[in-house]
Amino acid sequence: MGYNETVHFYGGKYMRITVKGRNIEITDAIRSYAEEKIGKALSCYDQIQSIEVVLNVTKNPSVAQGHSAEVLCKMPAGSIQAEESAESMYASIDLVADKLLRQVKKFKDKQMSYSKSESIRTDAPQIGRASCRE
Repeated sequence: MGYNETVHFYGGKYMRITVKGRNIEITDAIRSYAEEKIGKALSCYDQIQSIEVVLNVTKNPSVAQGHSAEVLCKMPAGSIQAEESAESMYASIDLVADKLLRQVKKFKDKQMSYSKSESIRTDAPQIGRASCRE
């Protein structure tokens, strides 16, 4: 099992990206490509603590899409998991990176909507003094 871990500094925080391989040797080219594509999620949401990428090759001739990529993104409020398969490892990394980016944006929007929800007191109509003077 190939195992590579790097620590990135982004937005004043350190964040760990781990790239692992099953039935594949993780080369520097694959590792840097995965870190570049998966790292785009960091620009979308700064609360990501760590990302774990697992690249898998199924060595079975009957499986058409034998290259798969799994991503586990850990955050303080929960985690996001994405998995995609394709005919090449680079294509599966592209697909899972797009899927992760969509899920992180959706997660961020939900978190923002929870924090911006208004209470009953702020929703009440304001009665101004100007209307009482007349």
